[in-house]
Amino acid sequence: MGDYVTDIYVSVNALEEQQLQSQGFFIIDENLNAGTGGNRVFLWYKLGSNSKPITRIQASFNDEMAVGLGKAGYHKIKRNLNSGAGCECKEIYLWYYKGRGRFHTPIEDISVTTNSVNEARKFRNGWERLACDLNRKVGGDWIHIWMKRSEQTYICNVDATDSFGVDKDNFKDGYIRIDEDTNRGPNGSFVFLWYRQTTNPEQALTDLKISTDNTERMSYQQQGYSSLYANLNDQSGAGQVYMWYKKSRGDNPIEGMTVIVNDNTCQEYAKNGVKVIDKNLNAGNCNSMFLAFKN
Repeated sequence: MGDYVTDIYVSVNALEEQQLQSQGFFIIDENLNAGTGGNRVFLWYKLGSNSKPITRIQASFNDEMAVGLGKAGYHKIKRNLNSGAGCECKEIYLWYYKGRGRFHTPIEDISVTTNSVNEARKFRNGWERLACDLNRKVGGDWIHIWMKRSEQTYICNVDATDSFGVDKDNFKDGYIRIDEDTNRGPNGSFVFLWYRQTTNPEQALTDLKISTDNTERMSYQQQGYSSLYANLNDQSGAGQVYMWYKKSRGDNPIEGMTVIVNDNTCQEYAKNGVKVIDKNLNAGNCNSMFLAFKN
């Protein structure tokens, strides 16, 4: 067994930085609060070869998101990533979980990006992205946490939820929430995409689609795609947006998926061979958002 990430923590001041360093943590030297004028916030991690590696890292940016994580046994790091940014109402917290079983693959490395070029390269090279921008709604740089797993994983199941009622069950069943609301705006429900991973490429999905009208829905159905239940743009007044998936023998398995808010990032992903579906998940709201995935 090699070294895995066994602990993570967040520092929000110089004293905490000194304490974590003395406890054997390694710092990721990228300020998670960059560009906001707030505290210098850093992510720290420990490596080890024990039998309890971290297998999940999630984020929460509202109280409702936190409920299912807590009930499912995730550990909350009680340090606001927007500490001192002047927007204390926009709190973001990290959570982690040490799981076992066929849907849990240990994390062996962790990293942070602050620009779209590095993002695209990491996604292309098999890193897994925490979709929540850690400067979400407070300005500053686009900050994302990335994870590298000990084995190659593939997307074997997907889901979408338009309420928080099943979050605990999804987390317990091995699903990972893409921590960005596809219905991001002033109205409507919080809608999140979810995925589950496997190390067996033969069990993986091979294609994803987004429909925005009845013609597209009928076409994908005729082509053998299956639809997720939740409207990704629920109650926005801008129509119905659904995600479709397919598993075809002989096609390339999907290794990773995420959602992108930053238009420049979309362009960089496409340049690096990542598929970005040109259908706005957030139509009718104040942002553009696109689904990206890599075979």
